[in-house]
Amino acid sequence: MTEPLRDQFGRGIEYLRISVTDRCNFRCLYCMPAAGLEWLPKQDILSYEEIAAIVRQLAPLGLKRLRITGGEPTIRPNLSALVRMLRAIPGIEDIALSTNGVKLPELAAELKAAGLDRVNLSADSLRPDRIAAIARRNLGFDPIRAAQAAEEAGLEPVKINMVVMRGINDDEVEDFARLTLEHPWHVRYIELMPVGEMRALEWSHVVPSDEILARLTAIAPLSPGGGPAKGNGPAAYYRFDSAPGSVGVITPMTHTYCGSCNRVRLTADGRLRTCLYGDHEVNLRDPLRAGADLTPLYVQALAEKPKEHHLLQLQVGGLKALSQVGG
Repeated sequence: MTEPLRDQFGRGIEYLRISVTDRCNFRCLYCMPAAGLEWLPKQDILSYEEIAAIVRQLAPLGLKRLRITGGEPTIRPNLSALVRMLRAIPGIEDIALSTNGVKLPELAAELKAAGLDRVNLSADSLRPDRIAAIARRNLGFDPIRAAQAAEEAGLEPVKINMVVMRGINDDEVEDFARLTLEHPWHVRYIELMPVGEMRALEWSHVVPSDEILARLTAIAPLSPGGGPAKGNGPAAYYRFDSAPGSVGVITPMTHTYCGSCNRVRLTADGRLRTCLYGDHEVNLRDPLRAGADLTPLYVQALAEKPKEHHLLQLQVGGLKALSQVGG
């Protein structure tokens, strides 16, 4: 088994997040401006064949895990074709999808058949009116139905990501936790990251993970651990006694997890970003289209990967919105 290449701080990089589009059918408060963004020209966006070509070059360097993101990846047509291409690449062990879940009921079985392993579903409320208010779109999204569709298709473990915003949806923290008492789902609470043009959501809206966990212990005692066996994310997991699922916290604002970062990101227009919130990126699209070997560029990019992000200083590498890089 190929050992992953290491960056300048000794971290093995084995995980690539692939954004397939910068567009989304939602306009979530924390993720994209209400008016949207200036979309990338179609000719600038990597084709599925180009994405697969990049992964084929990087996989022998120790890349093992992939996550397909957006924008919202399921709005790009025939996403299962990309999954099939990626599944055929030697060395790739795990392919996951991050989605807002709107199209999961219709696509889950097809994506599983193509080779998708698992899914992360974003759901910031269980109430239809509030879902529409946070997303600033009313598409009839039902997070329970979406999670059930993923589970029924075998896209497990099913992870549900909730961005917690004080005064907006934090009164549903306990409701989401109770889902893990009934289903083998893994609910992760993500601290709000007020970046780019999302500054209307600020520190006062951040609910620290320690507060979230304290509120959950009022439901029942929590024990550390018990998270999904499959996955490689930054969440710290806990479980209620005898619960089939788990709860987790992801803490970019109060407890950084950069020391164990094992990932890089490929944007929809072919730029390799070595830190979500940094400004270091390498253009892979143009060299790929010119027929160049990407290995030296990748090796150099890892040598320059920063030690940690500077989110707390609100330095976000020119990002206007999280939707640009898939989170």
